[in-house]
Amino acid sequence: MKCTILGSGTSTGVPLAGCSCETCRSSDGRDKRLRPSLMVESSTTTVVIDTSADFRYQMLRLGVQKIDGVVFTHHHFDHIGGFDDLRAFNFLLRKAMPIYLMEETMENLRRTFLYAFVDTGQKGGGVPVVEQHIIDSAPFMVGDIEFLPIPMMHGKMRVNGYRIGNFAYCTDTNFIPEESFELLRGVEVLILDALRYDAHPTHFTVKEATACAQRIGARQTYFTHIAHNILHADLSSRLPQGIALGYDGLVLEL
Repeated sequence: MKCTILGSGTSTGVPLAGCSCETCRSSDGRDKRLRPSLMVESSTTTVVIDTSADFRYQMLRLGVQKIDGVVFTHHHFDHIGGFDDLRAFNFLLRKAMPIYLMEETMENLRRTFLYAFVDTGQKGGGVPVVEQHIIDSAPFMVGDIEFLPIPMMHGKMRVNGYRIGNFAYCTDTNFIPEESFELLRGVEVLILDALRYDAHPTHFTVKEATACAQRIGARQTYFTHIAHNILHADLSSRLPQGIALGYDGLVLEL
């Protein structure tokens, strides 16, 4: 199995529009961060976690031609904004796209993309056609890949991280409950939210994420959902052994 970071940035992406800070002006490709998303592949199954606001470009950049399902972490726009572009895979595969998400996420998806779920009298260029699978805390399969939801908090919002074998993806969180730490026991490779240096009401800071990663104890942790306040080369040189910054296009062979 392999996992590819499609986007390692925060909700605004990096560079931030109109900004001239050092990171936004950086020529280091690792400082170019699309909105957060991950692709998980086995020999037979391809799954995307979150249709980010940059979903179309992420698919074009990697030449993705088949998706077997989409798993959502929560309903914030940077994680669902590319939902309409699932139409392309409807056209290619000639079937509905299976999506796996919590009931609250589904309710917000219906509100945000109302035209895809109600009869407006005309279809125009088509609408994304999906096959809904409501999940909560129980493991579920997409093709031959098993996903174990990891309940976490994103401020006051319940979100899901996901464990896939000895790998876990935990974006958009600032609090992991004790019972979820148990679900993460034995993880060898971890991707974890680390927004910025300063405190934030819904995301881990770098310091908080480092402490959390050390408690989980994965052999290797990569930070994601990174804001423009962080210059890749600068922070990378100061992180503890076994912790690194993720970046767009990073491929993890598991």
